Amino acid sequence: MSYPEELFYTQEHEWLGLNGDIATLGITHYAQEQLGDIVFVELPAVGAKFQAGDSLGVVESTKSVSDIFIPIAGTVIEVNDPVVEEPSLVNEDAYGEGWLVKIKMDNPKSASKLMTSEQYQAFLEERS
Repeated sequence: MSYPEELFYTQEHEWLGLNGDIATLGITHYAQEQLGDIVFVELPAVGAKFQAGDSLGVVESTKSVSDIFIPIAGTVIEVNDPVVEEPSLVNEDAYGEGWLVKIKMDNPKSASKLMTSEQYQAFLEERS
């Protein structure tokens, strides 16, 4: 499995790419693999505000339905509409075309609690 080193990870299997006070959020390769074929993605509207730990959307696969949790407080500034139209992009390119939303973080320092790639891989190994 692949976990890019420049990204940060959560225990709920989301990844975040950080660029100043903007975070790009998606689900990890592990999550998409566990879900199987993703058939539906529900994302929030641009301008929606969330607190850390809130559910901001849903990913539905042929196996199950899972909430997408936001690990940091912020406002949605962009939604990946192609993923809504073609949910399989999450399976095909979880860290590229399969990103879900971009968020303007209320407090960028709050991202320091996220796991690095190495820490996330250790977390997955502990769970297996």
